[in-house]
Amino acid sequence: MSRQGKKPEAIMNEDIRVPEVRCTGDDGTNYGIISTRDAQQTADDLGLDLVLIAPDAKPPVAKIMDYGKFKYQQEKKKKEAKKNQKVIVVKEVKFSVKIAENDINYKVKHAIEFLQKGYHVKCRVFLKGREMAHPEAGAEVLEKVWPMLEEYGDRDGLPKQEGRFVNMMVLPKKD
Repeated sequence: MSRQGKKPEAIMNEDIRVPEVRCTGDDGTNYGIISTRDAQQTADDLGLDLVLIAPDAKPPVAKIMDYGKFKYQQEKKKKEAKKNQKVIVVKEVKFSVKIAENDINYKVKHAIEFLQKGYHVKCRVFLKGREMAHPEAGAEVLEKVWPMLEEYGDRDGLPKQEGRFVNMMVLPKKD
């Protein structure tokens, strides 16, 4: 019985309800198209499970294998893949349209620190009230910031407006 949202377990052994299957062995042996009862008997004789791999094929494909071992190896592969994943951290640095020069320098200093640590940096200019009518003013602030960050990172596209923000992504330089 499978829970909602979960992928159903493999159909195996007595749960296989088709008259005949194309059967293969775990060791590569090809048994051809045989009745499901014969395939199940062969699996029982070998002390293994009969697992339906491709139920939609004509005829369905079944494999004689040690299902517990197979499932364990799948889980192991999944964990290994997860371990090798790289997590991308995005740090955000906010500016405003009417920001002073020394404030820009201070915030850019933090953005540089983030880039040196290998984080992605999202530079955002928040548009307040009537500033929404002139989003190019926000883009100008980001264009002023970019030359300061240029040697530490690569820009991922030009500044673009998203709602009340004008955003620019800066990725750390590749070594």
